[in-house]
Amino acid sequence: MISVPSLADSLSSRSRRASISRVTKETDVQVSIDLDGQGSCHADTGVPFLDHMLHQIASHGSIDLDVRAKGDIEIDDHHTNEDVGITLGQALFKALGDKKGIVRFGHFVAPLDEALVQVALDFSGRPHLSYGLQIPTQRVGTYDTQLVREFFVALVNHSQMTLHIRQLDGINSHHIIEATFKAFARATRMAIEIDPRRADAIPSSKGVL
Repeated sequence: MISVPSLADSLSSRSRRASISRVTKETDVQVSIDLDGQGSCHADTGVPFLDHMLHQIASHGSIDLDVRAKGDIEIDDHHTNEDVGITLGQALFKALGDKKGIVRFGHFVAPLDEALVQVALDFSGRPHLSYGLQIPTQRVGTYDTQLVREFFVALVNHSQMTLHIRQLDGINSHHIIEATFKAFARATRMAIEIDPRRADAIPSSKGVL
């Protein structure tokens, strides 16, 4: 009798974890990620709203995240926000490895009260961001809402994903941003799942991503 490896066996033989350290004159960022986690998160970046959004990625993406950052937030949050996006993108790219067996594409529409945001993404190996948020206020608390785009630019470039973000509705800045991160997390969760019918195949007609 021929023994056929199960999906669980295939997953257990792969490590979809990564740890990345990025140190510059402006920031010191450490990110650890487990794509097959339970949604646990430790986020300590010195930027409270960014920490809150990282918790959304972990919780709704079922990804374990540990993100620690020290940066020049006495100047502003820009460098820390961007470098967390860069380092998280690098960790995501490393954890995915050759991307063998993943679904690859993900999409989700997330409501949060009056806000409704659609995210579609592809772990294509071709970085591209199409950003369609209309955030009405300059700040949520102390967080500069322009930094939402900067975070996703950094993450997209270093994870090498194609990402489209569309705001379908919303007038509250906090709701719009949080719906975006939740939709991104759910779309990511869909895309990184292992397809049981193609668990050992690269999800591309080219044979490489």
